Amino acid sequence: MTDTTNVSKRKLAERVAGLKPSGIRKFFDIVATMKDVISLGIGEPDFTTPKPILDAGIRSLQKGETHYTSNNGKIELRQGIADNLQNLYNVKYDPASEILAAVGVSEALYLTFTALLEQGDEVIIPTPCFVAYQAEVILAGGVPVEVPARLENNFTVDPDDIRKAITPRTKVIFIGYPSNPTGAVAPREVMFEIGKIAEEHDLVVVSDEIYDRLVYDFDHVCFPALSDELRNRTILLGGFSKAYAMTGWRIGYACGPKDLMQGLMRIHQYTIMSAPTTAQDAAIEALKTGEPHVKEMVAEYDRRRRLLVGGLNKLGLATFEPRGAFYTFPSIKASGMDDETFAETLLKEEKVAVVPGSAFGAGGEGFVRACYATEYSQIEEALRRMERFMSRHG
Repeated sequence: MTDTTNVSKRKLAERVAGLKPSGIRKFFDIVATMKDVISLGIGEPDFTTPKPILDAGIRSLQKGETHYTSNNGKIELRQGIADNLQNLYNVKYDPASEILAAVGVSEALYLTFTALLEQGDEVIIPTPCFVAYQAEVILAGGVPVEVPARLENNFTVDPDDIRKAITPRTKVIFIGYPSNPTGAVAPREVMFEIGKIAEEHDLVVVSDEIYDRLVYDFDHVCFPALSDELRNRTILLGGFSKAYAMTGWRIGYACGPKDLMQGLMRIHQYTIMSAPTTAQDAAIEALKTGEPHVKEMVAEYDRRRRLLVGGLNKLGLATFEPRGAFYTFPSIKASGMDDETFAETLLKEEKVAVVPGSAFGAGGEGFVRACYATEYSQIEEALRRMERFMSRHG
């Protein structure tokens, strides 16, 4: 009898066969088999897309808008994205040639690395980080170089550590603030220093700013807005999933200088054709009328943030104050367990799901990610269960 596993391994490309399974997915699969679990693991808004945006999507379908759009996306959407970025951050993009509507930031990330990287090119990635970053670099033929951020810097990367990681093969510095999984933000002076490093070594910067609107007592720093020079060597990734509660619509964008964006567009053209038409129409409405809903959701996230951070610290799970996104990143040192054991035992004994920090790369060991994109009352109950847990294991 043929061993189909070995046959599959021989047929798969080595870079694909060698990818590690997502550490997040493992816990979601376990949670799916259990009842009465409170999940602090999933990283998406628990809000339904605001009604005006939903209605715009429905009207789009009812009007028969079920055909391809321009490869780059509807010009109304690209113009709206350009206006929004200029209003928020005073950074200008030409909607005709410097903005691409993509199937979420996930596709934009794939397009970016595939367009930029030659075989063996290195990409510096501060960690802990979203699990897809390293994988997308590998799939594009590149080499991810992890630079761990540290708790003493509130998990903001030290620019000197980036400088030390540069080699003749380095082509890209990747940054993602506000951060998934830590909730860390990057102050302007840190961003400026990263920009100087990019200029000194003639590197491209890729900045994932999907959580830009979810900040608390902090003004988000849009990287390409720092200077014209940095704008012209940066690809900015953003989208609608987090701020507008539109994860399932799968709509995001990439912005950058025309010469780089032409590369992304060529791959997008042959791979995707165009982002979903209905989602584009909903996103246009989000940019027009969604601001009050964004502010309302951010205020509620902030309320939950304060509850979870305060509650975790009271339990002895030392937690720095996250200033962005909707994640906390507590240390589980007080439990005496490693992060994998902590997450598995907490789920088994108290049915509370968190994600081990080690799933997010170097520097995440000894921490877990706990997400507050869930109801306030559910967070309160999760903290009660964790209090029982820590009374036994703390």
